Amino acid sequence: MPKGMLLRSNWTATRLADPMQSLTLEAFQQASGAHFSTPVPLERFVQYGQWYQRQAIPDLDQREIVRVETGPNGFRVTLGDGEAFQSRRVVVAVGIQSFAWRPSEFDNLDASLASHASEHRDFARFSGRRVLVIGSGQSALESAALLNEAGADVEVAARAHQIQWLQGWASKTLHHRLGGFVRNLLYAPTDVGPAGISQLMARPDLLRKLPRALQDKLRKRAVRPAGARWLVKRLEKIPIRLGRSIASVTTVGEQAKVRFEDGSERIVQHVVLGTGYRVDISKYAFLAPALVDSVQRVNGYPVLQAGLETSIPGLHILGAPAAWSFGPLMQFVSGTHFASRALTRRIAGNAAT
Repeated sequence: MPKGMLLRSNWTATRLADPMQSLTLEAFQQASGAHFSTPVPLERFVQYGQWYQRQAIPDLDQREIVRVETGPNGFRVTLGDGEAFQSRRVVVAVGIQSFAWRPSEFDNLDASLASHASEHRDFARFSGRRVLVIGSGQSALESAALLNEAGADVEVAARAHQIQWLQGWASKTLHHRLGGFVRNLLYAPTDVGPAGISQLMARPDLLRKLPRALQDKLRKRAVRPAGARWLVKRLEKIPIRLGRSIASVTTVGEQAKVRFEDGSERIVQHVVLGTGYRVDISKYAFLAPALVDSVQRVNGYPVLQAGLETSIPGLHILGAPAAWSFGPLMQFVSGTHFASRALTRRIAGNAAT
């Protein structure tokens, strides 16, 4: 995420899980003297995560894992320095960077002309350059705002016909005028999904008991491309072209020409793809292909049992890949509360199948 970004989730949904509830955002503020509120700045959240790690796991081994494969007693794990060891259990919780999705139209475009929004730490180098941002979700919209503030000549194009904004007037009324009772009744503190559906998303064990078709419908309703309401003012001067599907992308000299299906074209010096992520655990380079092939999957997602355990006993996968089995809560920080407890119960032998 680029410098200057803000987290879209609310305060309660930004806390990392810990069993004693002593490693909260409030505890970090008190310990560090850092004062901030929502939306939480990215740099503060990173500092919070680093502080959490120092408190919870001070002896963290930070060597890179380059290979996990089936071994004689479970799994063989190889580290970047060549050391290898056996483990009866492996828990994969490594995020979504490997799943960054680029539309196929950009496959042959040089990296100097197009990049995924997740590849950037600082947009300052785009000052004075024409940049097209593709997408209508938070990543695309906030990237556009930051590019504009860095001095780029930026515009946004998306195939969506309208921007979905979070925390509009209706939710503000519920949150601020009707009081805490209504808010707590309609919205879970995990902050995933609209009114009512939010409470179901917060209960993955209940959600996974529903018919598959209903789960998929609720998932799409709960998580869809949207922008935070506080972005609106920052985007006022940025052209946003909606209903624009990409027909082709070509190179013109040292620039990219993007042609849309309505016949319009844009020639820019760079394209930033705020096109999201598509889970496919085969893209985890450290997982041996033979191991991945043995995991039961649906459209790249592992099919998980209780304790977020794959079809291979002892192999657990947390985070966004768990969303197909346990719902979209798994994609967010607030999902750590459920996932950590479910994993612990499974390892302790107390989880239901």
